[in-house]
Amino acid sequence: MVKTQLNRRLVLASLAASGLIPQLAWAEEYVDIKWKDLLPEGQVAIPPVLQGIIDHGQAPLVSQQPQMNGVRTDWNGQIVRLPGFIVPIDYSGTGVTAFILVPFVGACVHVPPPPANQLVFVTTGEPYESSGLFEPVNVIGMFGVSSLSTELADIAYALSADRIEPYRS
Repeated sequence: MVKTQLNRRLVLASLAASGLIPQLAWAEEYVDIKWKDLLPEGQVAIPPVLQGIIDHGQAPLVSQQPQMNGVRTDWNGQIVRLPGFIVPIDYSGTGVTAFILVPFVGACVHVPPPPANQLVFVTTGEPYESSGLFEPVNVIGMFGVSSLSTELADIAYALSADRIEPYRS
């Protein structure tokens, strides 16, 4: 009788633990995406070297943003990892809580923004202590198509960050 109860408890404990294992594995899984992956087939991003440095006395940068030709919905609702640079939008104390993730240094600040499908609006519940605009980061979280307009640029994607960490390839 004791042996039967032990086996039943072992089976129940195993079943309970196996229900947690997929959730734990899922928490560490993500899809690595690159900026070119966000462009529709056949579309090319404007390389930063061709955009040039602009005079800040000119028209607002958002008015110089190139038109986009669509978005990709392949990763809607998925957990992704995307590298980029932070353009802060909102702070909590000294930490950034909302920002535009951009593919190259200076986008939206020193040069006209890239097309909307090359910008991602990121929000995070835990403020990220950024060391500045020139710090590359990896952002991991739920990704989706979104339409947002800020003073700096129109943005086509959003990411709810679970983790923001210094860039590592």
